[in-house]
Amino acid sequence: MSVSLSKGQGVSLQKQDGSALSLVRMGLGWDPVKKRGLFGSRELEVDLDASAVMFADQQPVDVAFFNHLRSNDGSVTHTGDNRTGHGDGDDESIMVDLPRVPAHINTIFLTVTSYEGHTFEQIENAFCRLVDETNGQELARYTLSGGYPAQAMVMAKLVRHGAGWGMQAIGEAAQGRTALDLVPTLQRLITA
Repeated sequence: MSVSLSKGQGVSLQKQDGSALSLVRMGLGWDPVKKRGLFGSRELEVDLDASAVMFADQQPVDVAFFNHLRSNDGSVTHTGDNRTGHGDGDDESIMVDLPRVPAHINTIFLTVTSYEGHTFEQIENAFCRLVDETNGQELARYTLSGGYPAQAMVMAKLVRHGAGWGMQAIGEAAQGRTALDLVPTLQRLITA
């Protein structure tokens, strides 16, 4: 059963049988912007980017995004860049193999940025979701469209709790074209 996330909400990353999730996927979807004009309508392509920034305490140590598709340790993988928003469902995905994440990594931020600078008030049908990749079950969904005058969003953070992981929805609007532009904001959100 999927949870529609709201800012600050926490979600346990355990399966219903109590076992820990092992492979989670952040899916990001959106549609091109439809512009209506005097002579009809046309579509403007939108380039949103899903990213995962890995932290050891307060320090960023690795990232998976459109220009670095795999974390150095191989535990986080970006499945490829979609620069248009065309297609149904998830346009970009990030896979996190939780048991493979090195022990010194205690936080992974999941972010969305608009490389061309479109704001979420301009983008249609934008969403992020977290999926248990072992069975395809959607665990949580966050709607991005709807009035944010920002070009980036810190969707959530995965936080290590002993041997397991939890997730906290953040939903904080930010400015930046890439995940690396968001590092100061992410450092502030580590303890939030």
